[in-house]
Amino acid sequence: MKQYVEVTEAAAYHVKQMMVHNEEEGSFLRVAVNGGGCSGLTYGLGFEQEQTEDDFLLEQHGIQIVVSKEDAAILDGTKVDYKESLMGGGFTIENPNAIASCGCGTSFRTATAKGTPKNC
Repeated sequence: MKQYVEVTEAAAYHVKQMMVHNEEEGSFLRVAVNGGGCSGLTYGLGFEQEQTEDDFLLEQHGIQIVVSKEDAAILDGTKVDYKESLMGGGFTIENPNAIASCGCGTSFRTATAKGTPKNC
């Protein structure tokens, strides 16, 4: 199975902690693309109870990840990481398909998917 999204070990560790804290053990991590943001598309990370027939299922570092077939081409090669800094920590998303993004860091567009831009 092709790994459309790479979740680093650091990100997986924090996802597992969040699953325990939110009583979501056994859930899937959904990595998604939504419309909106300054550049037209935004990333979504969340927990899902079930996989649908329109999802690809990935497993990395002990977590199950679902990506919709529709989002897979946009996310192909994307890396989800967790980074710590003096200002705190948080998830980062690097998408090699993004040709433009805005300063907020969560809005982007690709050559083939532009979405519908909205004010940040």
